[in-house]
Parts: sequence; C-alpha cells; structure tokens
Amino acid sequence: MILLVVDTQKGCFDERLYSFETVRKNIKQLITVARENQIEVVYVQHDDGPGTDLDKSADNYEIYEEFAPRSSEKRFEKNVNSAFHPMTGLTKYLLAKGEKDIITIGVSTDYCMDATIKSGFEKGFNIIVPSYTNSTYDNPYFDKETAYKYYNEFMWGKRYAKIITVEQAVQLLQSRITTADL
Repeated sequence: MILLVVDTQKGCFDERLYSFETVRKNIKQLITVARENQIEVVYVQHDDGPGTDLDKSADNYEIYEEFAPRSSEKRFEKNVNSAFHPMTGLTKYLLAKGEKDIITIGVSTDYCMDATIKSGFEKGFNIIVPSYTNSTYDNPYFDKETAYKYYNEFMWGKRYAKIITVEQAVQLLQSRITTADL
C-alpha cells in the first residue's frame, strides 16, 4: 500500500478550494499516519510549463509547506492530468514494487484526481479515496461543492474506487483493517 499525494502544490492548494480547512487537516493527518506506520508516501507534481502558475522553476511548483515531502520520498512529475500516464514513470515504479493498493489524495477533484483515479483503476490498481482528502475550485459548469460531491459521492464509488472515511483510512494505514474489510 502507498499514499499517493497528487498536485498539492503551493500554486493550487489554497483557501479557494472547497472545504479547504477540512481537506488540509485530513491530508496532513494521513501523511503523518502513513509515515508513522512506514507506509510509503509518493508525490506527483504538475508542471504547466514556463511562465505559468505551476512552472517548475517557480516557488508555486513546490508542495504546500504542511505536506512537504521528506528527502527520501519519491516525487514524480507530469504535464498531463493523470499521475499514471506513462510519462511519469509512476505505474512502472508501483508495478516493480508489487503495489496494488493506492490511497489517493490531492487536487483538483475534477481534473487530475479524476484522471488519476480512472487511469489507476484501468491499470488494475485498487484505488482508495478517503472523503474530504481531495478538493477543487469553481469552474464554468460546477461550483466547487457540486464538483466535489459529483465525483466523490456519485462518479468514483463502486465504479473506479472505494470511497472511505478518513477514520477508515487511518485504520488502514495503521494495518488494523485490510482493504477487504472496507
């Protein structure tokens, strides 16, 4: 099992996100619990290219301070929505390690999280999404709350991922339950 942290960069993780304080607290908690229980934490960062809000040469590209990776933790880079796109090397890395269970947290629900969850499912991974550990902004079609609820409460569960509570995720990371118990 790994904890996959998607796009929690300074340039896109801020108070404009739906339920920001709850999501911030939950992500921080899961990273802490994973580390305490020797569960690997893997980061994916989005690079939109020079001159953008997510330019890898700018400070906004770095992971939000409260979630900052340790020097020993793996980072993968992407310039597409899915963390599992072949360009990242993440799929190859996880398959080589024999990892199948992926707890997936981060932003943006309706872009990179959605693409990552669906792609991971299609590659045969068991995708687990704890509630209120992903978020997004308003867009021209959905307000941020509707977007969050659409994906977390309608689209992903029983199709592409297991949707669980943060408490269940903590238990899973502490090895007190298995994915079969979810």
